[in-house]
Amino acid sequence: MPGARPWLKFYDPQVPRTIDYPRITLTEALAATADRHPGHTAMIFKGRRITYREEGVLIDRLAAALQKLGVGKGDRVAVHLPNCPQFIIAYFAVLKIGGIVVPCNPIYTARELTYQLRDSGSKVIITLSSTYPIIRKIRAETALEHVIVARIKDYLPPLTRLVFSLLLERKTGHAVDLGGAPATYWFTDLVRQTTEPPQPVEVAWEDTAVLMYTGGTTGLSKGAELTHKNIYVNAFQVIVWADVTELQATTLSALPLFHSYGMTCCMNTGALAAGTAILVPDPRNMTDILKAIARHKPVFYPGVPAMYAAIVNHPRAGDYDLRSIRLCNSGAAPLPAEIQERFGSLTGARLIEGYGLSEASPVTHANPGYGESRIGTIGIPYPDTEAIIVDADTGEIELKPGEIGELCIRGPQVMRGYWNNRAETANVLRRHKRSGEPWLHTGDLASMDQDGFFTIVDRKKDMILGAGGYNIYPREIEEVLYAHPKVREACAFGVPAAERGEEVRAIIVLKEGQSATAEEIIAYCRRNLAPYKVPRVVRFRQEMPKTLVGKILRRALKEAETGG
Repeated sequence: MPGARPWLKFYDPQVPRTIDYPRITLTEALAATADRHPGHTAMIFKGRRITYREEGVLIDRLAAALQKLGVGKGDRVAVHLPNCPQFIIAYFAVLKIGGIVVPCNPIYTARELTYQLRDSGSKVIITLSSTYPIIRKIRAETALEHVIVARIKDYLPPLTRLVFSLLLERKTGHAVDLGGAPATYWFTDLVRQTTEPPQPVEVAWEDTAVLMYTGGTTGLSKGAELTHKNIYVNAFQVIVWADVTELQATTLSALPLFHSYGMTCCMNTGALAAGTAILVPDPRNMTDILKAIARHKPVFYPGVPAMYAAIVNHPRAGDYDLRSIRLCNSGAAPLPAEIQERFGSLTGARLIEGYGLSEASPVTHANPGYGESRIGTIGIPYPDTEAIIVDADTGEIELKPGEIGELCIRGPQVMRGYWNNRAETANVLRRHKRSGEPWLHTGDLASMDQDGFFTIVDRKKDMILGAGGYNIYPREIEEVLYAHPKVREACAFGVPAAERGEEVRAIIVLKEGQSATAEEIIAYCRRNLAPYKVPRVVRFRQEMPKTLVGKILRRALKEAETGG
């Protein structure tokens, strides 16, 4: 970093700029938490409470069972589960014996899942009974030696479990017969039948802990190789930044735990701070989320803009007590200012925007949780994290405040590299000539103001090249669209135009009960945007295609418009 770092003055005086991290692993931290607070609730699932003592026993039993199946240090174990107790148990059991966790999206297609299992070389997968059929279908195309099947009902409260068995399981066909399939086991059987502790394994900070596959929205998914140091440090940074108090960190865990954002902010932070994770299996079920907030009174609610927008637009949001929430950190996508302001008014919570990416475990920036927050920015870098803006063409020239370029990051949470992919690793982890140190090139266009607050302008690959050579950033157009009183969601992108460059198109979801025409929206944009930024075409949809974490799939919308 050249000269002084101006943003340091915006750190809360109670927040250190650098941290002396204990050199322990996440599993060691979790064991220490369980020793201090064995009776404290570690997680709540549909009303079922599991204490740290109970969680520790389950983790040890599964870890020992995995060792019996031959899982050793460095072996990859795929965790193909939604937010449920089995995910947390499996994650820490694998880490405890030196294995590498490969989180998998449970709604992946057979093609997507086959690719991830083959690329990672996973030898074991832990899946759900409802998704077991897809594993059975693709198993021969992978290196899987063992399949472990969990049932969502196994950790439900007794009455809920009975209802699930009698009604839902029969109706939906979730009742699965393993049918004597080779090397296939019920999760609960392995845990019940294994009573001895796992054999101790020496795990170092620099050992790989997680292969966190990128979303693949710009090409083939790549496995970000996160070390034990990376995931421990980032969880510690979150705790320090948010001023998390031990035993008080009750977190609404609606973000998918297989996503790096959910992994760190909804699960790993609890291991360090004796937090309670309120597990919500489907982040799109807003009624379930509202009920969970009202019943369990979470203090923290990490989320994405789509989640907060869904709450403020929910017709019955005012019927629920949402005032327990103190701090919300929004990431994974740009946070519209209008949503930020409305959510704060509804709940009284402080909703701040941050930034991260899978390659950095993932959090690197956030607005100060209790200091000055600047709407429209991602805030300032976390402790021990450096960030610079370089020119987007060569990646070598460091830009001045206010200039737009590629955001580059250096810090202890940055990945080792991409799994078995030296070329892509070299492309994103580059040594700068001046410092000689590797920096993570994020692929995001950003700027930094005079005070050191960073603003994401857009993805490099999403930038629209307008007629006349103008650079157009979709986020700016979307901010204007979100401010329209009839618009619930918006996405802008460029498509090839007959003339030179690209034309802007916008896809819109209207608020419930509203109607509008394309001409009305375009006229509104003309009043608020320069002529070359105004969408030429506006289309309406009932809903947006999204990832399970709630990020709008811009590429899918663009492909639908261009025919691929």
